[in-house]
Amino acid sequence: MASPRTQQPRSPSIRDVARVAGVSHQTVSRVLNNSDAIRAETKDRVLAAMEQLQYRPNRAARALVTSRTHTIGVLTAQRSHYGPAATMQAIEDAAVTRGYSVTTANIAAATDEAVRDGLGHLLDQDVDGIIVIAPQQRVFDLIEELGMRTPYVALRTSGGDERSTLFIDQMEGARLATAHLLDLGHEYVRHLAGPQDWIEAEARMQGFLREMSDRDMPVVPPILGDWTADFGYHAGRELLRYRDCTAIFCSNDAMALGVMHAARSYGLDVPGDLSVVGYDDIPEAKHLWPPLTTVEVDFPELGRRCVELLLPSEGHALRPVDLVPQLVVRGSTGAPRRR
Repeated sequence: MASPRTQQPRSPSIRDVARVAGVSHQTVSRVLNNSDAIRAETKDRVLAAMEQLQYRPNRAARALVTSRTHTIGVLTAQRSHYGPAATMQAIEDAAVTRGYSVTTANIAAATDEAVRDGLGHLLDQDVDGIIVIAPQQRVFDLIEELGMRTPYVALRTSGGDERSTLFIDQMEGARLATAHLLDLGHEYVRHLAGPQDWIEAEARMQGFLREMSDRDMPVVPPILGDWTADFGYHAGRELLRYRDCTAIFCSNDAMALGVMHAARSYGLDVPGDLSVVGYDDIPEAKHLWPPLTTVEVDFPELGRRCVELLLPSEGHALRPVDLVPQLVVRGSTGAPRRR
């Protein structure tokens, strides 16, 4: 004999939440849509009821009613690097607090096809807005050419008037690092730059060159690296073979770590024989020996501002403001020894 069919438990509905919270289902709907017309104590009661019932709103149904999916799309590249990864985490955290989820499209190379495919992936999911974190200028040029109607926020490295753009003054950060070394008395400073096609690398290199030029200091062409500690080590070995510099400014902390390793391999003291400055202020920078002098970029704040600019609070529209990196002086820099 066949066993009786087991009845599956029904998922809680918006009306169940309303009953437990002692409010109307319209009030629950307003809470789900982050309405400012709901009193704080009422919102707390509704949220507590959702938690008690383990209620999860049906995103598809909400989209049909509100024409919004409450999803942010992020187009990103090289998420394995500290800056993009830290910014991405902050975007996800900030989006969750606003009741949004995040979907990403990671492009391995900034080709037209890859960018189009990445944007198409996000737009196919009917995202309410897109945040663009990409290292190459071509990505932004292509977005402009496509004429997207979906709101988007882009990250750039220099100022401007665009209301949909956040700027990080990477050039100023590089000038701060270079000026620090020159103020210590270093006359022969080399720069280990990032990849040629990265916007950040170009801005940091230009900051170094301008500061050196403004001080009438001798300049040797920068070496183009690849952001890795391995490259920093091998480049450092070549640079230090002839001891023609007393300081090296690296375009990121990983390459600076490699340079410090190269100095140790020659028996050189940091900072006694060589001062080293990095960029980004990765969490490990203060634990190196000696602790690394570097340029700090507030990547978490950058991520939070991206979400606020894309999803401004009612009555509070965020104005794009430059984020200026800060120099963090630690033990890897000092005055040069007299020869």
